[in-house]
Amino acid sequence: MFEWIKTLFEQYSYLVLFISLLLELIALPLPGEALMGYAGFLVYQGQLHWSFSIFMAAMGAITGMTISYWIGRRLGTPFFKMYGHYIHLGPERLEKVSLWFDRYGNKLLVIAYFIPGVRHITGYFSGTARISYRVYMVYAYLGAFIWVSTFISLGKILGPQWEQFHTSIKKYLIIAGIIAIILLAIFYLYRTYRSWLKERLEINFKKALDTFPTLGRIKILIASAGIVFIGFFALMLGMIQDFLAQEFNQFDNITTLVVKLLFDQSWQPWMQIFQHLSTIFILLPLILFTWLWIMLRSPDRKLESIFLFLVVVGGEILDEGLRFLFHHTFPSEQSLTAIVVFGFTAYLLVRHIKGVWVHNLAIFLVLSFSFLIGISQIYFGMQYPSDIVAGYVFGGVWLSLQVFLLEIFRLFPKINY
Repeated sequence: MFEWIKTLFEQYSYLVLFISLLLELIALPLPGEALMGYAGFLVYQGQLHWSFSIFMAAMGAITGMTISYWIGRRLGTPFFKMYGHYIHLGPERLEKVSLWFDRYGNKLLVIAYFIPGVRHITGYFSGTARISYRVYMVYAYLGAFIWVSTFISLGKILGPQWEQFHTSIKKYLIIAGIIAIILLAIFYLYRTYRSWLKERLEINFKKALDTFPTLGRIKILIASAGIVFIGFFALMLGMIQDFLAQEFNQFDNITTLVVKLLFDQSWQPWMQIFQHLSTIFILLPLILFTWLWIMLRSPDRKLESIFLFLVVVGGEILDEGLRFLFHHTFPSEQSLTAIVVFGFTAYLLVRHIKGVWVHNLAIFLVLSFSFLIGISQIYFGMQYPSDIVAGYVFGGVWLSLQVFLLEIFRLFPKINY
C-alpha cells in the first residue's frame, strides 16, 4: 500500500499528505509516519516546501482528530461498546485509553500521536468522555503540530538515509513518548499530592525513629542509603550489560548521523566553546567557587566541604576505574564530570537560596551545559553517544547517592539518641 501511496504522492503531494493523515486519525490503517518521513525526504530533494508540508500535514491531522472527536461525542460510549470491535475500537481498547487518561490527564493528547494504536482512538475517546472541546483543541492540535513537524523534519534531516533508519527512529520516539508520559504522571501526582506525601513521610519517619532506640535510628538511615545505592547500582549494571552485549550500536549510528546532519561545519566554533565547558579551566574555578560558597553561606561548612571533596574525587575515581575496566571511553569522562560538578553546585544553590527562579535557573543550566558538552563530543567524533548517555547515568547515580548521604549525615546532630 505504501508504494502505491508514494506513487500517488509524487503527483498530488500536499493533497495526499492532508488526506492520508486525516484518514489515519479517524482509525483507517494508513502509514502516516512513513509518509511524513517520505515527505521530508522530498523536502530534502527540493521537491516540496518544508513549512508548507508541515502545515498541510498538521491540517490533515487536526481535521481527522476533530472529526473523530465529534463522532465520539455524538455516538457516545454505548455505540462503541456494541459496534466498536468491527473497526478496532472495542471496549477493551477504549478501556485501555480510559486508564491512560485517568493516570496522565489531558497531556496524553500531546504525546499519544507517537504511540501506535493509541493516537487512532484518542479522538473518539475524548468525544465519548465529553472532554471540553476547548481543552481537547489545545492539547490535540498542539500534539498534531509536534508530531508532523518531528517526522517531516527527520525525513528532511536524514535525506537519502531516511528509509534505512525510519523504523529504528520510530522505535526510539515511541520509547521517548512513553517515558515522557511517565514523567508527566509523576510530576502531576507530585503537584497534586505534595502536601499529603510530605505529611505521610514525616509521620512514617517519626514512627520509625520512635520504634528503634539510639543506635538503631542511625541504622535505619544507613540502611535507607544502602537501599537507594543498590537501586542505582542495578541501573549501572544494566547499562554495563547492554554495553558488553553491543546493544548500543544502532543507537550510536542513528544519533551520530542526526548530530552530523543537524550541525554542519559552521557550528565548529560553537562546539569548541561547548567542549571547553568540560575542561579543567572551567571546572576547577567552579569547584573553588563552590567551596567558597560553602565557607561563606553554609551552616554545615565542614560537612559540605568533605562531601564536595568526595563528590569530585570519588567521581573521578569511579570514572577512571570503569574506563580502565572496559578499556573504552565508556562511560564518558566529560559527561560524568559535568553532571557531578555542575550538579553538586546547583544542589547547594537550590538548598541555600530561596527563590523559585534561582532553582529553575540552576536546574536549566546544569541540564543545558551537560547536554551541550555531550553534543560537542559527538560532533567531533571523540566519543560514542552511548558513552555520553552512560556518563550522564553514572554521574547522576554518584551525585544522587552523595546528596542522599549528605542529607543523612546532616540529620545526625539533630537526632537525640
